[in-house]
Amino acid sequence: MKIGLHVRLGEGPTAAVQYAQSLGCSAIQVFIGNPRSYKITPIDEAMLADFAALRKTAKIDQCVIHTSYLINLASDDPRIRHGSANLLTHDLRAAAVGKMRYVNTHIGSYGERDRQEGFATVCRALERALETIETDVDLVLENSAGAGNLAGGTLDELGAFLRALDHPQLGICIDTAHAWASGYALDTPEHVDEFLCEADAKIGLARIKMLHINDTQIPLGGARDRHWHIGRGNIGLAGFRALLTRPELARKTAILETPGERDDDAANMEAIRAILE
Repeated sequence: MKIGLHVRLGEGPTAAVQYAQSLGCSAIQVFIGNPRSYKITPIDEAMLADFAALRKTAKIDQCVIHTSYLINLASDDPRIRHGSANLLTHDLRAAAVGKMRYVNTHIGSYGERDRQEGFATVCRALERALETIETDVDLVLENSAGAGNLAGGTLDELGAFLRALDHPQLGICIDTAHAWASGYALDTPEHVDEFLCEADAKIGLARIKMLHINDTQIPLGGARDRHWHIGRGNIGLAGFRALLTRPELARKTAILETPGERDDDAANMEAIRAILE
Protein backbone atom coordinates (compact mmCIF):
# COMPACT_ATOMS: atom_id res chain seq x y z
CA MET A 1 0.00 0.00 0.00
CA LYS A 2 1.24 3.47 -0.91
CA ILE A 3 0.78 5.73 2.13
CA GLY A 4 1.09 9.51 2.34
CA LEU A 5 -0.59 12.74 3.23
CA HIS A 6 -1.78 16.02 1.79
CA VAL A 7 1.06 18.55 1.51
CA ARG A 8 1.22 22.20 0.49
CA LEU A 9 2.84 23.18 -2.78
CA GLY A 10 2.86 26.86 -1.82
CA GLU A 11 6.49 26.76 -0.66
CA GLY A 12 7.57 25.01 -3.84
CA PRO A 13 7.94 21.40 -4.97
CA THR A 14 11.28 20.84 -3.22
CA ALA A 15 9.89 21.71 0.22
CA ALA A 16 6.76 19.63 -0.39
CA VAL A 17 8.70 16.52 -1.41
CA GLN A 18 11.28 16.91 1.35
CA TYR A 19 8.51 17.17 3.94
CA ALA A 20 6.73 14.08 2.62
CA GLN A 21 10.01 12.19 2.44
CA SER A 22 10.88 13.11 6.03
CA LEU A 23 7.67 11.41 7.18
CA GLY A 24 8.29 8.27 5.16
CA CYS A 25 5.59 8.86 2.56
CA SER A 26 5.31 6.74 -0.56
CA ALA A 27 2.36 8.81 -1.82
CA ILE A 28 1.41 12.47 -1.77
CA GLN A 29 -1.67 14.64 -2.37
CA VAL A 30 -1.71 18.30 -3.38
CA PHE A 31 -3.89 21.17 -4.53
CA ILE A 32 -2.74 22.71 -7.80
CA GLY A 33 -4.63 25.98 -7.27
CA ASN A 34 -6.65 27.75 -4.61
CA PRO A 35 -9.07 25.07 -3.27
CA ARG A 36 -11.65 27.71 -2.36
CA SER A 37 -11.79 29.62 -5.62
CA TYR A 38 -13.16 29.16 -9.13
CA LYS A 39 -10.16 31.06 -10.47
CA ILE A 40 -8.04 28.91 -12.76
CA THR A 41 -4.33 28.90 -11.96
CA PRO A 42 -2.32 28.61 -15.19
CA ILE A 43 -0.48 25.30 -15.43
CA ASP A 44 3.19 25.80 -14.57
CA GLU A 45 4.75 23.08 -16.71
CA ALA A 46 8.30 23.70 -15.46
CA MET A 47 7.22 23.45 -11.82
CA LEU A 48 5.22 20.29 -12.45
CA ALA A 49 8.13 18.68 -14.30
CA ASP A 50 10.41 19.55 -11.38
CA PHE A 51 7.83 18.15 -8.95
CA ALA A 52 7.63 14.88 -10.90
CA ALA A 53 11.42 14.51 -10.99
CA LEU A 54 11.72 15.18 -7.25
CA ARG A 55 9.03 12.62 -6.45
CA LYS A 56 10.76 10.02 -8.58
CA THR A 57 14.07 10.57 -6.80
CA ALA A 58 12.33 10.39 -3.41
CA LYS A 59 10.50 7.18 -4.42
CA ILE A 60 7.12 8.80 -3.80
CA ASP A 61 5.39 6.60 -6.32
CA GLN A 62 1.83 7.91 -6.34
CA CYS A 63 0.61 11.48 -6.54
CA VAL A 64 -2.96 12.75 -6.26
CA ILE A 65 -4.44 16.11 -7.16
CA HIS A 66 -7.39 17.02 -4.96
CA THR A 67 -9.72 19.34 -6.86
CA SER A 68 -11.21 22.56 -5.51
CA TYR A 69 -13.73 22.25 -2.70
CA LEU A 70 -16.07 24.45 -4.76
CA ILE A 71 -16.65 21.88 -7.48
CA ASN A 72 -20.33 21.00 -7.72
CA LEU A 73 -21.12 18.87 -10.75
CA ALA A 74 -24.72 18.40 -9.54
CA SER A 75 -25.71 22.08 -9.29
CA ASP A 76 -28.74 23.46 -11.09
CA ASP A 77 -26.89 26.78 -11.51
CA PRO A 78 -25.23 26.82 -14.96
CA ARG A 79 -22.51 29.21 -13.77
CA ILE A 80 -21.49 26.83 -10.99
CA ARG A 81 -21.57 23.85 -13.35
CA HIS A 82 -19.44 25.72 -15.88
CA GLY A 83 -16.91 26.78 -13.26
CA SER A 84 -16.80 23.28 -11.83
CA ALA A 85 -16.24 21.71 -15.25
CA ASN A 86 -13.40 24.13 -15.98
CA LEU A 87 -11.69 23.37 -12.66
CA LEU A 88 -11.98 19.64 -13.18
CA THR A 89 -10.68 19.73 -16.75
CA HIS A 90 -7.79 21.97 -15.66
CA ASP A 91 -6.73 19.53 -12.92
CA LEU A 92 -6.92 16.57 -15.29
CA ARG A 93 -4.57 18.40 -17.67
CA ALA A 94 -2.23 19.33 -14.82
CA ALA A 95 -2.12 15.71 -13.66
CA ALA A 96 -1.04 14.57 -17.11
CA VAL A 97 1.66 17.25 -17.32
CA GLY A 98 2.93 16.47 -13.81
CA LYS A 99 2.79 12.67 -14.15
CA MET A 100 0.22 12.41 -11.37
CA ARG A 101 -1.82 9.23 -11.28
CA TYR A 102 -5.10 10.39 -9.75
CA VAL A 103 -7.41 13.40 -9.72
CA ASN A 104 -9.75 13.12 -6.74
CA THR A 105 -12.93 15.19 -6.69
CA HIS A 106 -15.98 15.74 -4.55
CA ILE A 107 -19.14 15.37 -6.64
CA GLY A 108 -21.27 18.13 -5.16
CA SER A 109 -24.80 18.66 -3.87
CA TYR A 110 -28.14 18.25 -5.60
CA GLY A 111 -29.51 21.13 -3.51
CA GLU A 112 -33.26 21.37 -3.87
CA ARG A 113 -33.45 19.58 -7.19
CA ASP A 114 -34.70 16.08 -7.86
CA ARG A 115 -31.94 13.54 -7.24
CA GLN A 116 -32.52 11.69 -10.52
CA GLU A 117 -32.24 14.95 -12.45
CA GLY A 118 -29.11 15.87 -10.51
CA PHE A 119 -27.64 12.43 -11.08
CA ALA A 120 -28.06 12.86 -14.84
CA THR A 121 -26.40 16.28 -14.64
CA VAL A 122 -23.39 14.79 -12.87
CA CYS A 123 -23.11 12.03 -15.46
CA ARG A 124 -23.09 14.55 -18.31
CA ALA A 125 -20.35 16.58 -16.61
CA LEU A 126 -18.23 13.50 -15.93
CA GLU A 127 -18.69 12.26 -19.48
CA ARG A 128 -17.35 15.55 -20.86
CA ALA A 129 -14.41 15.52 -18.43
CA LEU A 130 -13.53 11.93 -19.33
CA GLU A 131 -13.39 12.90 -23.01
CA THR A 132 -10.33 15.02 -22.15
CA ILE A 133 -8.53 12.56 -19.85
CA GLU A 134 -5.04 11.32 -20.68
CA THR A 135 -4.13 7.65 -20.67
CA ASP A 136 -2.07 7.68 -17.47
CA VAL A 137 -4.56 9.57 -15.27
CA ASP A 138 -7.59 8.24 -13.38
CA LEU A 139 -10.49 10.39 -12.17
CA VAL A 140 -11.75 9.26 -8.76
CA LEU A 141 -15.02 10.28 -7.13
CA GLU A 142 -14.90 10.75 -3.37
CA ASN A 143 -17.75 9.51 -1.20
CA SER A 144 -19.54 12.23 0.76
CA ALA A 145 -20.45 12.38 4.44
CA GLY A 146 -24.13 12.31 3.50
CA ALA A 147 -25.06 15.77 4.82
CA GLY A 148 -27.97 17.61 3.23
CA ASN A 149 -28.49 16.49 -0.36
CA LEU A 150 -24.87 15.62 -1.16
CA ALA A 151 -24.16 13.24 -4.03
CA GLY A 152 -22.20 10.04 -3.52
CA GLY A 153 -22.95 9.34 0.12
CA THR A 154 -23.83 5.70 -0.45
CA LEU A 155 -22.09 2.77 -2.09
CA ASP A 156 -25.24 2.27 -4.18
CA GLU A 157 -25.00 5.74 -5.73
CA LEU A 158 -21.23 5.56 -6.27
CA GLY A 159 -21.70 2.26 -8.07
CA ALA A 160 -24.50 3.79 -10.14
CA PHE A 161 -22.14 6.50 -11.40
CA LEU A 162 -19.60 3.88 -12.44
CA ARG A 163 -22.22 1.85 -14.28
CA ALA A 164 -23.74 4.88 -15.98
CA LEU A 165 -20.38 6.12 -17.32
CA ASP A 166 -18.74 2.72 -17.88
CA HIS A 167 -15.28 4.26 -18.28
CA PRO A 168 -12.11 2.36 -17.24
CA GLN A 169 -10.43 5.53 -15.91
CA LEU A 170 -13.27 6.44 -13.57
CA GLY A 171 -12.88 5.11 -10.04
CA ILE A 172 -13.78 5.74 -6.42
CA CYS A 173 -11.98 7.15 -3.37
CA ILE A 174 -13.35 5.96 -0.03
CA ASP A 175 -12.90 8.49 2.76
CA THR A 176 -13.18 6.57 6.04
CA ALA A 177 -14.52 9.54 8.03
CA HIS A 178 -17.15 10.23 5.36
CA ALA A 179 -18.14 6.56 5.21
CA TRP A 180 -18.59 6.50 8.99
CA ALA A 181 -20.65 9.72 8.87
CA SER A 182 -22.85 8.13 6.20
CA GLY A 183 -23.60 5.17 8.46
CA TYR A 184 -20.96 2.59 7.44
CA ALA A 185 -19.30 1.20 10.57
CA LEU A 186 -15.56 0.52 10.25
CA ASP A 187 -14.49 0.07 13.86
CA THR A 188 -14.20 -3.73 14.05
CA PRO A 189 -12.97 -6.52 11.77
CA GLU A 190 -16.57 -7.70 11.40
CA HIS A 191 -17.78 -4.25 10.36
CA VAL A 192 -14.88 -3.83 7.92
CA ASP A 193 -15.72 -7.20 6.41
CA GLU A 194 -19.36 -6.18 5.97
CA PHE A 195 -18.33 -2.87 4.40
CA LEU A 196 -15.89 -4.41 1.94
CA CYS A 197 -18.37 -7.12 0.96
CA GLU A 198 -20.96 -4.46 0.19
CA ALA A 199 -18.40 -2.28 -1.59
CA ASP A 200 -17.34 -5.23 -3.74
CA ALA A 201 -20.94 -6.01 -4.65
CA LYS A 202 -21.97 -2.43 -5.43
CA ILE A 203 -18.73 -0.89 -6.73
CA GLY A 204 -16.14 -3.62 -7.21
CA LEU A 205 -13.00 -3.41 -5.10
CA ALA A 206 -10.87 -3.00 -8.22
CA ARG A 207 -12.68 0.29 -8.90
CA ILE A 208 -11.71 1.67 -5.48
CA LYS A 209 -8.46 3.32 -6.54
CA MET A 210 -7.59 5.10 -3.31
CA LEU A 211 -8.53 5.78 0.29
CA HIS A 212 -8.60 8.88 2.45
CA ILE A 213 -7.76 7.54 5.88
CA ASN A 214 -9.21 9.78 8.58
CA ASP A 215 -10.58 9.02 12.00
CA THR A 216 -13.63 10.95 13.23
CA GLN A 217 -15.38 11.98 16.42
CA ILE A 218 -18.77 12.21 14.70
CA PRO A 219 -21.33 9.59 15.81
CA LEU A 220 -21.99 6.79 13.34
CA GLY A 221 -24.40 8.11 10.71
CA GLY A 222 -23.93 11.69 11.96
CA ALA A 223 -23.70 13.07 8.39
CA ARG A 224 -20.99 15.61 9.23
CA ASP A 225 -17.57 15.95 7.61
CA ARG A 226 -15.09 16.16 10.49
CA HIS A 227 -11.69 14.47 10.32
CA TRP A 228 -9.70 13.43 13.36
CA HIS A 229 -6.38 11.81 14.28
CA ILE A 230 -5.79 8.12 13.58
CA GLY A 231 -6.78 5.92 16.50
CA ARG A 232 -8.19 8.79 18.55
CA GLY A 233 -11.72 8.76 17.19
CA ASN A 234 -14.64 6.39 16.77
CA ILE A 235 -13.04 4.22 14.08
CA GLY A 236 -10.01 3.65 16.29
CA LEU A 237 -6.83 1.68 15.78
CA ALA A 238 -8.70 -1.63 15.63
CA GLY A 239 -10.79 -0.37 12.74
CA PHE A 240 -7.85 0.96 10.77
CA ARG A 241 -5.85 -2.21 11.44
CA ALA A 242 -8.74 -4.32 10.14
CA LEU A 243 -9.11 -2.14 7.04
CA LEU A 244 -5.52 -1.44 6.05
CA THR A 245 -4.26 -5.00 6.46
CA ARG A 246 -6.87 -6.48 4.16
CA PRO A 247 -5.03 -8.17 1.25
CA GLU A 248 -7.62 -6.87 -1.24
CA LEU A 249 -6.45 -3.32 -0.47
CA ALA A 250 -2.71 -3.99 -0.46
CA ARG A 251 -2.02 -2.15 -3.73
CA LYS A 252 -4.23 0.87 -3.07
CA THR A 253 -3.06 4.43 -2.43
CA ALA A 254 -4.00 5.80 1.01
CA ILE A 255 -3.80 9.50 1.89
CA LEU A 256 -4.07 11.02 5.36
CA GLU A 257 -6.18 14.18 5.63
CA THR A 258 -6.00 14.50 9.40
CA PRO A 259 -6.00 17.97 11.03
CA GLY A 260 -3.23 19.75 12.86
CA GLU A 261 0.38 20.72 12.33
CA ARG A 262 3.66 18.92 11.60
CA ASP A 263 3.79 17.05 14.90
CA ASP A 264 0.30 15.74 14.24
CA ASP A 265 1.27 14.63 10.73
CA ALA A 266 4.24 12.72 12.13
CA ALA A 267 2.11 11.03 14.82
CA ASN A 268 -0.58 10.03 12.33
CA MET A 269 1.95 8.64 9.86
CA GLU A 270 3.63 6.72 12.67
CA ALA A 271 0.27 5.23 13.70
CA ILE A 272 -0.34 4.00 10.14
CA ARG A 273 3.19 2.65 9.74
CA ALA A 274 2.84 0.74 13.03
CA ILE A 275 -0.33 -0.89 11.73
CA LEU A 276 1.23 -1.90 8.44
CA GLU A 277 4.43 -3.19 10.01
